[in-house]
Amino acid sequence: MDARRFLLIWGGLLVLGCGGCAGYKLGPTSGMPAGTKSIQVNLFENKTMEPRLIEYVATTLRRDLQQDGTYRLATAGDGDVVVNGVIIDFNRSELSLQPTDVLTVRDYWLSMTAQITARDRATGKIILDSKVTGRSTIRVGANLTAAEEQAIPLMAEDLARKATSLLVNGEW
Repeated sequence: MDARRFLLIWGGLLVLGCGGCAGYKLGPTSGMPAGTKSIQVNLFENKTMEPRLIEYVATTLRRDLQQDGTYRLATAGDGDVVVNGVIIDFNRSELSLQPTDVLTVRDYWLSMTAQITARDRATGKIILDSKVTGRSTIRVGANLTAAEEQAIPLMAEDLARKATSLLVNGEW
């Protein structure tokens, strides 16, 4: 009786364990082999008052696309897919206040929104036209500017991760 119960429990665990991997797909989710198409990421336009956002966004987006491997990164301006973008919003809002002083902010929520457009170079068809927002939080210490400078790359990384997901998993 104990041996049957033991086998039944292990069999059930084996079925549950294998069932969790049933929907997993190995390789790119776009249906084409990795590296078949190339992608070119142009520098974005910055329509905000916050300087130095363009470099962070372009660098992290290129790095994320390269790490993903679905597309080859085209650096000579000859990509099959051309990505352009405009940073349209940079916002800082209060997240929490000092417990002893309700007028002094302790944490800020930073967000940056970009309008990203991807176009197929051969056909001119717009593949992606979407607003993507990256976010980060900062703790205000003695220097708000230094805290923001540390948070902007994290915010750009969040935006790049979301944009890469849209570009790689898009229905095109």
